[in-house]
Amino acid sequence: MPEELLNNIDRNRVPSHIAIIMDGNGRWAKEKGEDRLFGHFNGVEAVRLITEAAAEAGVKYLTLYTFSKENWNRPQEEVAGLMGLLVDTIKRQVEDLNKNNIRFSVIGDMDTLPDNARTELIEAIESLSSNTGMNLILALNYSSRWEIQAAIQAIARQVKNNALEVEDISEDTLGKYLTTKDIPDPELMIRTGGERRISNFLLYQLAYAELYFTETLWPDFQKKHLYEAIADFQNRERRFGKTSEQVKNN
Repeated sequence: MPEELLNNIDRNRVPSHIAIIMDGNGRWAKEKGEDRLFGHFNGVEAVRLITEAAAEAGVKYLTLYTFSKENWNRPQEEVAGLMGLLVDTIKRQVEDLNKNNIRFSVIGDMDTLPDNARTELIEAIESLSSNTGMNLILALNYSSRWEIQAAIQAIARQVKNNALEVEDISEDTLGKYLTTKDIPDPELMIRTGGERRISNFLLYQLAYAELYFTETLWPDFQKKHLYEAIADFQNRERRFGKTSEQVKNN
Protein backbone atom coordinates (compact mmCIF):
# COMPACT_ATOMS: atom_id res chain seq x y z
CA MET A 1 0.00 0.00 0.00
CA PRO A 2 2.65 2.64 0.92
CA GLU A 3 4.78 1.54 -2.04
CA GLU A 4 1.84 1.94 -4.41
CA LEU A 5 1.14 5.44 -3.07
CA LEU A 6 4.82 6.34 -3.38
CA ASN A 7 4.93 5.11 -6.98
CA ASN A 8 1.92 7.30 -7.86
CA ILE A 9 3.61 10.48 -6.63
CA ASP A 10 4.95 12.83 -9.31
CA ARG A 11 8.63 12.96 -8.37
CA ASN A 12 9.02 16.25 -10.23
CA ARG A 13 6.48 17.97 -7.95
CA VAL A 14 7.45 16.67 -4.52
CA PRO A 15 7.64 19.56 -2.02
CA SER A 16 11.29 20.25 -1.34
CA HIS A 17 10.53 21.19 2.27
CA ILE A 18 7.87 19.61 4.47
CA ALA A 19 7.23 20.84 8.01
CA ILE A 20 5.24 18.74 10.48
CA ILE A 21 3.54 19.54 13.78
CA MET A 22 3.62 16.14 15.49
CA ASP A 23 0.48 16.33 17.59
CA GLY A 24 -1.48 13.68 19.46
CA ASN A 25 1.06 11.70 21.50
CA GLY A 26 -0.68 12.44 24.80
CA ARG A 27 -4.18 11.65 23.52
CA TRP A 28 -2.91 8.45 21.89
CA ALA A 29 -1.50 7.32 25.23
CA LYS A 30 -4.64 8.32 27.13
CA GLU A 31 -6.78 6.21 24.78
CA LYS A 32 -4.64 3.25 25.81
CA GLY A 33 -4.81 4.02 29.54
CA GLU A 34 -1.17 5.07 29.69
CA ASP A 35 0.60 8.26 30.75
CA ARG A 36 1.66 10.92 28.25
CA LEU A 37 5.30 9.84 28.17
CA PHE A 38 4.18 6.47 26.79
CA GLY A 39 2.78 8.36 23.82
CA HIS A 40 6.00 10.31 23.33
CA PHE A 41 8.05 7.09 23.40
CA ASN A 42 5.85 5.61 20.68
CA GLY A 43 5.99 8.85 18.73
CA VAL A 44 9.73 8.27 18.23
CA GLU A 45 9.01 5.32 15.93
CA ALA A 46 6.78 7.56 13.82
CA VAL A 47 9.67 10.03 13.53
CA ARG A 48 11.92 7.25 12.26
CA LEU A 49 9.36 6.03 9.72
CA ILE A 50 8.45 9.48 8.41
CA THR A 51 12.09 10.51 8.10
CA GLU A 52 12.68 7.40 6.01
CA ALA A 53 9.52 7.98 3.96
CA ALA A 54 10.35 11.62 3.24
CA ALA A 55 13.84 10.71 2.05
CA GLU A 56 12.40 7.95 -0.17
CA ALA A 57 9.97 10.44 -1.73
CA GLY A 58 12.76 12.89 -2.57
CA VAL A 59 12.03 15.55 0.06
CA LYS A 60 15.12 17.69 0.64
CA TYR A 61 14.19 19.27 4.00
CA LEU A 62 11.99 17.82 6.76
CA THR A 63 11.30 20.01 9.79
CA LEU A 64 9.67 18.44 12.85
CA TYR A 65 8.18 20.60 15.60
CA THR A 66 9.73 18.71 18.49
CA PHE A 67 9.46 20.99 21.53
CA SER A 68 8.17 24.54 21.76
CA LYS A 69 9.14 27.21 24.26
CA GLU A 70 5.59 26.97 25.59
CA ASN A 71 6.09 23.26 26.32
CA TRP A 72 8.22 24.15 29.35
CA ASN A 73 4.88 24.96 31.02
CA ARG A 74 3.88 21.29 30.97
CA PRO A 75 4.16 19.13 34.12
CA GLN A 76 7.79 18.90 35.24
CA GLU A 77 7.78 15.10 35.06
CA GLU A 78 6.72 15.18 31.41
CA VAL A 79 9.31 17.82 30.49
CA ALA A 80 12.10 15.87 32.20
CA GLY A 81 10.98 12.72 30.43
CA LEU A 82 10.93 14.47 27.07
CA MET A 83 14.47 15.78 27.54
CA GLY A 84 15.68 12.33 28.51
CA LEU A 85 13.91 10.81 25.52
CA LEU A 86 15.50 13.41 23.24
CA VAL A 87 19.03 12.57 24.40
CA ASP A 88 18.44 8.82 24.17
CA THR A 89 16.86 9.06 20.72
CA ILE A 90 19.70 11.11 19.28
CA LYS A 91 22.26 8.62 20.58
CA ARG A 92 20.39 5.71 19.02
CA GLN A 93 19.50 7.29 15.68
CA VAL A 94 22.70 9.04 14.61
CA GLU A 95 24.19 5.85 13.15
CA ASP A 96 21.07 5.16 11.05
CA LEU A 97 20.89 8.77 9.87
CA ASN A 98 24.52 8.55 8.79
CA LYS A 99 23.93 5.28 6.92
CA ASN A 100 21.10 6.97 5.04
CA ASN A 101 23.22 10.03 4.18
CA ILE A 102 20.87 12.34 6.13
CA ARG A 103 22.05 15.67 7.49
CA PHE A 104 20.82 17.02 10.81
CA SER A 105 20.24 20.50 12.18
CA VAL A 106 18.29 22.34 14.86
CA ILE A 107 16.32 25.58 14.81
CA GLY A 108 15.50 27.03 18.21
CA ASP A 109 17.10 28.29 21.38
CA MET A 110 19.75 25.68 22.09
CA ASP A 111 21.48 27.86 24.67
CA THR A 112 18.80 27.27 27.30
CA LEU A 113 18.51 23.50 26.84
CA PRO A 114 19.90 21.13 29.49
CA ASP A 115 23.66 20.66 29.07
CA ASN A 116 23.48 16.97 28.15
CA ALA A 117 20.83 17.58 25.49
CA ARG A 118 22.78 20.46 23.98
CA THR A 119 25.99 18.38 23.91
CA GLU A 120 24.31 15.45 22.16
CA LEU A 121 22.71 17.76 19.61
CA ILE A 122 25.96 19.53 18.76
CA GLU A 123 27.80 16.23 18.39
CA ALA A 124 25.07 14.84 16.12
CA ILE A 125 25.03 17.97 13.95
CA GLU A 126 28.80 17.83 13.52
CA SER A 127 28.99 14.09 12.86
CA LEU A 128 26.34 14.27 10.11
CA SER A 129 27.42 17.59 8.58
CA SER A 130 29.23 16.05 5.59
CA ASN A 131 26.20 14.05 4.44
CA THR A 132 24.55 15.18 1.22
CA GLY A 133 21.03 13.76 1.47
CA MET A 134 17.88 15.09 3.09
CA ASN A 135 18.25 17.59 5.92
CA LEU A 136 16.32 16.53 9.04
CA ILE A 137 15.59 19.65 11.11
CA LEU A 138 14.29 19.65 14.67
CA ALA A 139 12.42 22.76 15.80
CA LEU A 140 13.51 22.42 19.42
CA ASN A 141 12.91 24.93 22.22
CA TYR A 142 11.46 26.97 19.38
CA SER A 143 8.71 29.52 18.96
CA SER A 144 8.14 31.72 15.95
CA ARG A 145 7.49 34.85 18.00
CA TRP A 146 10.78 34.30 19.86
CA GLU A 147 12.56 33.87 16.53
CA ILE A 148 11.07 37.02 14.98
CA GLN A 149 11.74 39.06 18.11
CA ALA A 150 15.40 37.94 18.13
CA ALA A 151 15.73 38.79 14.43
CA ILE A 152 14.31 42.29 14.94
CA GLN A 153 16.64 42.89 17.88
CA ALA A 154 19.65 41.82 15.80
CA ILE A 155 18.63 44.12 12.95
CA ALA A 156 18.07 47.00 15.40
CA ARG A 157 21.60 46.53 16.73
CA GLN A 158 22.94 46.73 13.19
CA VAL A 159 21.07 50.00 12.64
CA LYS A 160 22.24 51.36 15.99
CA ASN A 161 25.85 50.57 15.09
CA ASN A 162 25.46 52.28 11.69
CA ALA A 163 26.06 48.95 9.93
CA LEU A 164 22.63 49.02 8.28
CA GLU A 165 20.36 51.76 6.97
CA VAL A 166 16.68 51.58 7.87
CA GLU A 167 15.76 52.11 4.23
CA ASP A 168 17.78 49.03 3.25
CA ILE A 169 15.77 46.67 5.45
CA SER A 170 13.83 44.26 3.25
CA GLU A 171 12.22 40.83 3.42
CA ASP A 172 15.61 39.37 2.52
CA THR A 173 17.19 41.26 5.42
CA LEU A 174 14.77 39.76 7.93
CA GLY A 175 15.23 36.31 6.43
CA LYS A 176 18.97 36.47 7.02
CA TYR A 177 18.41 36.85 10.77
CA LEU A 178 15.91 34.02 11.19
CA THR A 179 17.00 30.58 12.41
CA THR A 180 15.97 29.25 8.99
CA LYS A 181 18.29 31.58 7.05
CA ASP A 182 19.93 28.67 5.21
CA ILE A 183 16.70 26.71 4.69
CA PRO A 184 14.03 27.29 2.01
CA ASP A 185 10.50 28.01 3.22
CA PRO A 186 8.25 24.95 3.63
CA GLU A 187 5.94 24.22 0.73
CA LEU A 188 3.77 21.83 2.76
CA MET A 189 2.90 21.92 6.46
CA ILE A 190 1.26 18.87 8.00
CA ARG A 191 -0.40 18.79 11.41
CA THR A 192 -1.51 15.49 12.90
CA GLY A 193 -3.98 14.96 15.73
CA GLY A 194 -7.00 16.81 14.37
CA GLU A 195 -6.19 20.36 15.56
CA ARG A 196 -6.30 23.10 12.93
CA ARG A 197 -3.89 25.77 14.04
CA ILE A 198 -0.22 26.61 13.53
CA SER A 199 0.71 26.96 17.22
CA ASN A 200 3.51 29.53 16.90
CA PHE A 201 5.36 27.41 14.33
CA LEU A 202 7.25 29.05 11.44
CA LEU A 203 4.72 31.88 11.20
CA TYR A 204 6.84 33.91 8.79
CA GLN A 205 8.05 30.96 6.72
CA LEU A 206 4.62 29.39 6.22
CA ALA A 207 3.20 32.43 4.41
CA TYR A 208 2.61 30.50 1.17
CA ALA A 209 2.77 26.92 2.40
CA GLU A 210 -0.05 24.49 1.70
CA LEU A 211 -1.61 23.37 5.00
CA TYR A 212 -2.70 19.78 5.52
CA PHE A 213 -4.56 18.66 8.65
CA THR A 214 -5.29 15.05 9.55
CA GLU A 215 -7.18 13.41 12.42
CA THR A 216 -4.50 10.72 12.66
CA LEU A 217 -2.59 10.94 15.95
CA TRP A 218 1.18 11.18 15.56
CA PRO A 219 2.12 7.66 16.82
CA ASP A 220 -0.28 6.25 14.20
CA PHE A 221 1.08 8.43 11.36
CA GLN A 222 2.66 6.03 8.87
CA LYS A 223 4.41 6.26 5.52
CA LYS A 224 1.10 5.97 3.68
CA HIS A 225 -0.20 9.05 5.50
CA LEU A 226 2.79 11.12 4.40
CA TYR A 227 2.39 10.00 0.80
CA GLU A 228 -1.33 10.85 0.94
CA ALA A 229 -0.43 14.35 2.13
CA ILE A 230 2.08 14.77 -0.71
CA ALA A 231 -0.51 13.54 -3.24
CA ASP A 232 -3.01 16.07 -1.85
CA PHE A 233 -0.36 18.80 -2.20
CA GLN A 234 0.19 17.85 -5.84
CA ASN A 235 -3.52 18.22 -6.56
CA ARG A 236 -3.60 21.83 -5.36
CA GLU A 237 -3.11 24.91 -7.50
CA ARG A 238 -0.45 27.18 -6.02
CA ARG A 239 -1.11 30.73 -7.23
CA PHE A 240 1.03 33.01 -5.01
CA GLY A 241 -1.38 35.90 -5.52
CA LYS A 242 -1.87 35.30 -9.25
CA THR A 243 -5.04 34.15 -10.98
CA SER A 244 -5.59 30.58 -12.17
CA GLU A 245 -5.26 31.76 -15.77
CA GLN A 246 -1.88 33.33 -15.10
CA VAL A 247 -0.60 30.17 -13.45
CA LYS A 248 -1.80 27.99 -16.33
CA ASN A 249 -0.30 30.32 -18.94
CA ASN A 250 3.07 30.17 -17.21
